[in-house]
Amino acid sequence: MGDHNPAFGCLTDYTEHYPVMLEEVLDALSPKAGGIYVDGTFGAGGYSKAILQNDVSMLWAIDRDPSVAETAKILQKEFPENFQLLVGCFSDMEALLKKSGQKYVDGIVLDIGVSSMQLDQAERGFSFLKDGPLDMRMGGDGITAADVVNDTEENKLADIIYKYGEEKASRRIARAIVNARLEKKFERTLELSGVIEKAVGGPKYIKGKRQIHGATRTFQALRIYVNDELGELVRGLEAAEKILAPGGRLCVVTFHSLEDRIVKEFFKMRSGDVSHGSRHMPMQSQNIPDPTFEMLFRGGKKATQKEININVRSRSAKLRAAIRTSAPAWARETRND
Repeated sequence: MGDHNPAFGCLTDYTEHYPVMLEEVLDALSPKAGGIYVDGTFGAGGYSKAILQNDVSMLWAIDRDPSVAETAKILQKEFPENFQLLVGCFSDMEALLKKSGQKYVDGIVLDIGVSSMQLDQAERGFSFLKDGPLDMRMGGDGITAADVVNDTEENKLADIIYKYGEEKASRRIARAIVNARLEKKFERTLELSGVIEKAVGGPKYIKGKRQIHGATRTFQALRIYVNDELGELVRGLEAAEKILAPGGRLCVVTFHSLEDRIVKEFFKMRSGDVSHGSRHMPMQSQNIPDPTFEMLFRGGKKATQKEININVRSRSAKLRAAIRTSAPAWARETRND
């Protein structure tokens, strides 16, 4: 994943693979010479290369997208003894690393969401502005976005669009999709975005400023659902907790409120502020384990205006980071799920 995009705005060559909040991420991760680190969302390799330039002993990169292999080969040539790409989901980082003989690491960075590379490749089906097959899979398996919009019952489809896209017009959009698929099954991205845009109207202007495209939230919802991104994030945070050595650092960059809420709640509970749980991570009120993390700073850091001016994609980014304590990782049994 790496170098991510909140799903609107246009690219320039300069910003195509710009690592979002790189300076802030490196400051929080604080990679040390001889340390062992994980870039759980490799993508275009921006974070990985920056970490490797700190004379670290090893940088393990993880990505489930097979298209990142060529980028990884470049870093492999430059850092033959210190870099390796592991193909898979970052939620499986514990198993992937153990298989490679690595039990604990000194730092992990996760950059959550769709990458600029994925969004810009029309054939991947992530973009509502470029025509391509309605796919949206980050890996090569599982259901596609076309499967979801063509086969899902109207009420459930509306629920998916509302839950994962926070789209207020979800029922109107779902109805329009269901009516359109009676005539012809959806196969292309622009077919779907056209139906959605007709249902909710085109881009609106408020005080002269263009608002997000009408299909933005629906495409986000489908992408999150197809790739189980929220479940992947929860499992990834738990895996990171298990493999970080005491004093190790976990840095997470998110791009929208659904992701950020999960990260915020995870760190809140794991740092000892567990007055109540959440729908993602409900907690029992008694026998709460010792805190496994200590926050590096309060709240979520945002990109500077200077960076936003250079790379508009960073405007919705938020960084949260914490340091691993020596307490044992929490067991799943401590949650009511």
